[in-house]
Amino acid sequence: MKNLLTSIFVCTCLTASAQSDFNNVLSAGVEDAETFTTDYMKPLSESVVYNISTGWYNTADAKPLGGFEISIIGNITSFKNKKDKKTFLLDPNDYENLDFVENPGVAREVSTALGDISGIEVFVESQVLGVVARETFELPSGLAGEDINFTPLGYVQASIGLIKGTELKARFLPKIDYENTSIGLYGFGIQHDFTKLLPANRILPVAISAVVGYTKIKGDYDLADAELTDGENQRMEAEIGSWAFGAVVSTKLPIINFYGGVNYITGKSVTDVLGTYRVTSGPFASETYVDPFSITEKVNGVTGTLGTKLKLGFFRLHAEYNLGEFNTATVGINFGIR
Repeated sequence: MKNLLTSIFVCTCLTASAQSDFNNVLSAGVEDAETFTTDYMKPLSESVVYNISTGWYNTADAKPLGGFEISIIGNITSFKNKKDKKTFLLDPNDYENLDFVENPGVAREVSTALGDISGIEVFVESQVLGVVARETFELPSGLAGEDINFTPLGYVQASIGLIKGTELKARFLPKIDYENTSIGLYGFGIQHDFTKLLPANRILPVAISAVVGYTKIKGDYDLADAELTDGENQRMEAEIGSWAFGAVVSTKLPIINFYGGVNYITGKSVTDVLGTYRVTSGPFASETYVDPFSITEKVNGVTGTLGTKLKLGFFRLHAEYNLGEFNTATVGINFGIR
């Protein structure tokens, strides 16, 4: 559980594989470490953005004034069949010091944080006081190498109806501390049902709405007990934010309904590697890095949603599937009144 949480939300290469450590990454120099980690983490950050962008609606029929619903929602974003997201092309010509032990100078596919390629050895070589210093280590594998092919998320979401077909929403996951990891989430949204403005609204068989939602997830990982490299106050902090804009249509039946939507999402993730790090091996041994680097990734995409909702009095269930660059399945248990 600890490795899964830190891999998803803290977004650093060392948490996805027990084979490598942060001293290895920094032994290539801070510039190469940043270049590698940026490419390595990009698909994972992207999958999390797609994950947190879902679940904002389960109908287009907005609640009336005072109507409310409280939901417990779970998302699973799969990357099992995303071969293009599990690898990236590492070209040694893009690095100052890093190269492959086998066929040096030739670009090859290596694992991302979602992948399962292991056993690829690289080296860092440089002259130190006239003597050639060389450090060899393995690149990290990814989550698929640990038989994890999805990124999960759960939260509580509440919505309340206002006047003229407008509904306010909020979602929340209280800060969870697990050993050296902490994770929390919050978000807010608004939905407007355009059919509520029509004179024939009560007899129309469908509702049409627009939905806008913003979600931010924060995570941090304290490296004090990770036995990585010498230093002080070593930690990683990540923030991932996403805006989702959706157009939704749904049926208006008494018990079971169906809904669908088209959504545009845009998000950004920022991961900061903080603290003091003293490299203990390789050509850069004795180098000290303070707050070595920060990684920023931006994500944009379009998704389609298909779902169904079952009403049993004040108790409801809904399930949906979101198709996009990363596919996400969502289920929810809902309680409320209209």
